[in-house]
Amino acid sequence: MELFEFVAPCHFGLEAVLKREINDLGYDVSSVSDGHVCFMGDAEAMAVANLRLRCAERVLLLVGRFFADNFDSYFEKMKALPWEKFIPEDARFYVTKATSKKSRLFSARDLQTLGKKAMVRALQRTYSHDTFPEDGADYPVRVFIYKDEVMVTLDTTGVPLHKRGYRKKTSAAPIAETLAASLLFLTPWRPDRILMDPFCGSGTFLIEAAQIAANIAAGAYRSFNCEKWDNLISAKEFDELRKEARDEEDRSVRPRLYGYDIDPDMIKIAKENAKRAGVLPMIHFECRPVSEMDCKGEYGFILTNPPYGERLSDEKELPEVYKALGEGYRALDKWSMFLITSYNDAQKYIGAKADRNRKLYNGMLQSYFYQYNGPKPAKGEAY
Repeated sequence: MELFEFVAPCHFGLEAVLKREINDLGYDVSSVSDGHVCFMGDAEAMAVANLRLRCAERVLLLVGRFFADNFDSYFEKMKALPWEKFIPEDARFYVTKATSKKSRLFSARDLQTLGKKAMVRALQRTYSHDTFPEDGADYPVRVFIYKDEVMVTLDTTGVPLHKRGYRKKTSAAPIAETLAASLLFLTPWRPDRILMDPFCGSGTFLIEAAQIAANIAAGAYRSFNCEKWDNLISAKEFDELRKEARDEEDRSVRPRLYGYDIDPDMIKIAKENAKRAGVLPMIHFECRPVSEMDCKGEYGFILTNPPYGERLSDEKELPEVYKALGEGYRALDKWSMFLITSYNDAQKYIGAKADRNRKLYNGMLQSYFYQYNGPKPAKGEAY
């Protein structure tokens, strides 16, 4: 069994969450850096990671690493990589993206062009062809350069993993599915506990929670580049792994998940998204302002992405919104609250300083994940 190294990009600041998720799948993490977690696995791991990881943005297959501080060196070392191990004779291969930070090589177009040329030269030696038909499966390459250290990968995923397929419409400031799942994993919430989102928008937090509760694999109902890479994993093997993931689902579960939003159109969209995700019966959606949020039961959790000026035309409304959120939270018995926002005065108007906050990025927007920890239930206590 040949082992490969994989690179899983994630949201900056959430590497530890993804590392734990990869370990839970049974794979060994080889290294962690800003926004990337690397792990070891066989060809089956490529399929399993794409099907089951909730927090990664992609699964990249590492081709090689090298140092290059000029384009001649870059070309020669790209050509020397073992492309024959990964790319078959009929493959459509190209450098789909090249990024460079703090490096002497910074022209993305030149990196892509030279990268493709180097791959052609290397494969000409292997297959004894001057040209290639490129009418087979896509094998897109992604190149990352940091301080002249080059990392070359194949994109096994294709469409990024945050696009689960269920969210056709969103709010004005949606949270990515992968970020929503990561934040959920940062809380003590479990499927047997109450979860409420008083600004549910398109329903992402609650849909991700419902899929976790029902054990629905994040990628079980979408496609990936590597499904067609039969030189590494057969279509039959991939289909069996997908079927295995689907067989583990339990859609009969009824977790206590509550989504509120003041906008009736957003509630309609949230319900449509939940239906596409196969979890609509698991979530109670209701049009209700934050000032009227309520839920029976103790030791529940609020997890939300409140407005911060992006979804409101007038920022003067924000103090009242956060004040109502704080008042509603304090009225709930023994609850905890977690929110992501870029609004600098969030804690001021909530009326309490968070027990902990973590700096994150929601897209390109610097945000904070504020954590208000309620009491834990005593052993054997109902909640």
